[in-house]
Amino acid sequence: MPTKVIDLTQLLNDKITVYPDTAPPTFDVTNTVDKDGYREHQISMLSHTGTHIDAPCHVLHNGRTLDQFPMEKFIGSAMVIDCRDRDEISLEYLKTFKSKIATVDFVLFFTGWQDRWNTAGYFEDCPVPTTEAARYLTGFNLKGVGVDAFSLDKIVSATKVTSEIIPNHHILLGKEILLIENLTNLDKLPDHAFTFQCFPLKVENADGSPIRAVAMINK
Repeated sequence: MPTKVIDLTQLLNDKITVYPDTAPPTFDVTNTVDKDGYREHQISMLSHTGTHIDAPCHVLHNGRTLDQFPMEKFIGSAMVIDCRDRDEISLEYLKTFKSKIATVDFVLFFTGWQDRWNTAGYFEDCPVPTTEAARYLTGFNLKGVGVDAFSLDKIVSATKVTSEIIPNHHILLGKEILLIENLTNLDKLPDHAFTFQCFPLKVENADGSPIRAVAMINK
């Protein structure tokens, strides 16, 4: 059966949206075809740049790193939950999708924030799960939860980020449910299950990694 592949990844460049008070990526030319006979860049970026995945060790002292998970952790069946008309993603709302969530490996929240990418409005409060909703998700056999926004927690400005400030990260990553942030093109996904891939770079002791997230849909 033919398969349609949808790219769910934001384009990386030195002008992309980055989390407040963090450094943007840089792409420095080290070699050119005219001078050296080949073209190469030195790329520098934080591990949570662009469309990326969070490992448990991102917020937990004894959490696993991305390279400690099997490859199967980063691929599986997925569904989209439309949250564009909501101020928050409540427990009651998630319960209406109980039977579908029980059949997939990944849940992707479509907030509509993907349309604000590279604007100041991207960091205005987007709908995120309540702590009760996040705990509810841990009751399923999920590999990961994704969103087309900067985070599954509200934006924070603090000297030290604690579990009280980003509770959903601690709740979900504490159960080894990986977090995928800054997705895009969720409006192009079907209302039925599809295959989702979010493979990270194979970096030792990775707390996070840019990914090339894609959906594969049987036509």
